[in-house]
Amino acid sequence: MRSGRLAGVAVAVAAVLLSAGCRPSSTGKPASGARPTASRTASGYGARFLAVGECSSFGTVSFTEVPCAGERAAARVIARYDGTAGAGTACPATTDFVLHIGAQGTGGAGAIPPGYACMRALEPPHPGDPGGGGGPHTIVGDCVYGSGHGQVRETACDGSGRHRPQYKVVRAVTARDRCPASTALYVRLGGAQPVGCATRV
Repeated sequence: MRSGRLAGVAVAVAAVLLSAGCRPSSTGKPASGARPTASRTASGYGARFLAVGECSSFGTVSFTEVPCAGERAAARVIARYDGTAGAGTACPATTDFVLHIGAQGTGGAGAIPPGYACMRALEPPHPGDPGGGGGPHTIVGDCVYGSGHGQVRETACDGSGRHRPQYKVVRAVTARDRCPASTALYVRLGGAQPVGCATRV
């Protein structure tokens, strides 16, 4: 496939993403505030560091577990897995961002194994929502633009992002021949229905 031939033909284009990890956003940076490996240990608010239902603080370099009712709380864990995001279970579709948690401690009850937490912001906007312009997944309702080299990246459908939306994913199907006739672009989504049928906007 060639990046210069998107117009007027249905082109199979891979949306750059990992099954549960981070992918480039419309800015070319990790999507939706994805953080690097954790640099803080458990805060004592739960038996497991960033367990489901617990909250993380703001921060782009480091983060910590904080009470969800506190003023430092930024996002809530909606799913939590051990291992690495790229090889593990996919986060829920409307995850806003993924926190990658590095191993902490040398063993025993206080050790934190490597893993990842699927996060949902406590307040809008939610980049993981359909059309939100971010999140670790491209889903039905999201908009994309051609970023060159036969790839697309997600951008906000309302035009508030740095790039104007060119296509909108209107349906997820099992194979390209199940897309509607109006499909102008195929986008790789992953999951049980891996083909996204996108129309021009």
